[in-house]
Amino acid sequence: MASFVSRLNTTVAQSFVGKWFMLEGSSHPRPRAGTTFSTELRAGFATFVTMAYIISVNSLIISDTGGPCVCDYDPLDPTKGGAATGATGDGSAPAVGAGDMIAYCSSNQEYTSCIDIVRKDLIVATAAMACIASTAIGIFSNLPLGMAPGMGINAYFTYTVVGKFGSGKISYGVALAAVFIEGLVFLVLSILGLRQWLARSIPRNIKVATGVGIGLYLCFIGMQSSAGIGLIRSDPATLVGLGGCDSNYLDASGACLAGRMESPRTWMGVLGLFIISILVLYKVKGAILIGILFVAVVSWFRGTSVTYFPNDAVGDSRFSYFKQVVSFHRIQKTWAVMDFQLNTGEFWLALITFLYVDILDTTGTMFSMAQFAGFMDPKTGDFEGSTPAFITDALCVSLGAVFGTSDVTAFVESGAGITEGGRTGLTAVTTGVCFFISLFFSPIFSAIPPWATGPALIFVGSLMTKSVTEINFNYIGDSIPAFLTLAMMPLTYNIAYGLLGGLLAAVVINGTVYIVEKLSGGRLVPPNKNEKDPVMPFRMGPQGEGVLPPWLVRLIRKLKGQDPLEHAEHGTGARRTRTSEETLPAPSAPASPKVDEKKDNIGVDKVIPDQFAENPARLTAASSGVEPTSSRRMSHSHHRNSISSDHRGEL
Repeated sequence: MASFVSRLNTTVAQSFVGKWFMLEGSSHPRPRAGTTFSTELRAGFATFVTMAYIISVNSLIISDTGGPCVCDYDPLDPTKGGAATGATGDGSAPAVGAGDMIAYCSSNQEYTSCIDIVRKDLIVATAAMACIASTAIGIFSNLPLGMAPGMGINAYFTYTVVGKFGSGKISYGVALAAVFIEGLVFLVLSILGLRQWLARSIPRNIKVATGVGIGLYLCFIGMQSSAGIGLIRSDPATLVGLGGCDSNYLDASGACLAGRMESPRTWMGVLGLFIISILVLYKVKGAILIGILFVAVVSWFRGTSVTYFPNDAVGDSRFSYFKQVVSFHRIQKTWAVMDFQLNTGEFWLALITFLYVDILDTTGTMFSMAQFAGFMDPKTGDFEGSTPAFITDALCVSLGAVFGTSDVTAFVESGAGITEGGRTGLTAVTTGVCFFISLFFSPIFSAIPPWATGPALIFVGSLMTKSVTEINFNYIGDSIPAFLTLAMMPLTYNIAYGLLGGLLAAVVINGTVYIVEKLSGGRLVPPNKNEKDPVMPFRMGPQGEGVLPPWLVRLIRKLKGQDPLEHAEHGTGARRTRTSEETLPAPSAPASPKVDEKKDNIGVDKVIPDQFAENPARLTAASSGVEPTSSRRMSHSHHRNSISSDHRGEL
């Protein structure tokens, strides 16, 4: 078997596919070391399994809008959920209450039957968009990123913009029109390179904190019940508290009244986390996937305390659908129902909100995943394939609106595939193929319980928090914004809010220091300002090409007869070593020293290929351009003095 896999890897690497995806052993001039066809397939499947919950969760959330279904609620007709005229005492119509409308529509059989169709439509729409977006970003940007309609933004779309059963300020169709136009705006920004430019302007510490915050966010999701093991539940006094109780011990708010940590399903999830951890510890290939499948298969047996098919109406419905194995549903109600009513303030408010939330959310996720995979270039703060990745994202946002779903975005669950060794677009293409298969085998894939995927989210989250040591905690102007960024992401359940909080804190704190220093003529400065991280030059390319997008810079160089890859905007594309100059090390220090594995015995066990994970601290250094903390502290003062003459006014 091993020889067959080896021959398969060699054959694919030497083919057109291997060259396109830059597999090791291919004829590409810059192959990605350590990449093999079999590893990419395994990584893509691992990403899919951890993302598969979005198929059912997204459809449940967005179907709460009611879609294009119309409820015959009438606030003036007592037979249609309303009150008679004059009920207010002065003959006027009573105030329309969203609660009354929701209560009536929930009991309207015709309306709920329509919503059931919408929910099935959205299952297909979610799987189809995940298939298209993941495949496209893999082919055109060669990045191991899974994409699908995003969590968080779908809840904002449903419960804030449209409202449950359409009780909000704008309709489902108008909200989809806002998403469609948002994608077109993103397309223009991506072609002009402005999304990358805005992302590069984010301070380095906030970028590092974004990865840590997303790790905590993943862990938080994995510990909840909707997409995790149910270890955390709501609490009326403290917002969240210890859970792990059976559903019969839950109150109306979802808090555990008794039986904490007695749920067999929670303990099955804990067992899954234990299995993954032990397998990774012994470097077993496909450890995350094995853990997920073990818990899922055990949960498919009926009559057990951990079954996903309990002996009730819900369990019977799930099991009946599960036994179909193959099933396909054609979209009936959500296809191309955008309503372009652009003359309302609510429409433009929704559009602007979608823009800023998605640009922070998607950009933050892509940069964090690129850093986690080791694709970040320390000189430019960019990653390989950023332009086609952002263009693909923009097009898929608009296409998702046509299918009837909210914004499509990169998923932090991509970290599961990266951890399995995924380093090329083949990982994303594999994920897309799995979502395509799920269109026909949705009964099987929808039967993976949340307590099977939760352990994987917790484990990947733990890996992503390793870079917290690279945050500059020596200077308050760097540490407070970074801390707010990583803390607000899980606590607000939103990546964009964390980024926004960190950026605002950085502007206020460092802006105040700058103003005080200027007004005092340089006499009032923080005593340890020399420990502040240098500000990255405000430019697009490493040679200061202004705001020109990277693709245009390469085109200009080619027209001039110069090497278009020379001084490329990302390290792996340039004709120089990957360990070339970094952002902070002292000029005399080597940029990325090799690790003597015989001497360095304190590193975390490798769970990704050696060339990306010789040492956790150096992994982050290679991706973010930062030395390990101990050496950085000694070099801040020296480095600041050495660059002050070149970048005076930028610090």
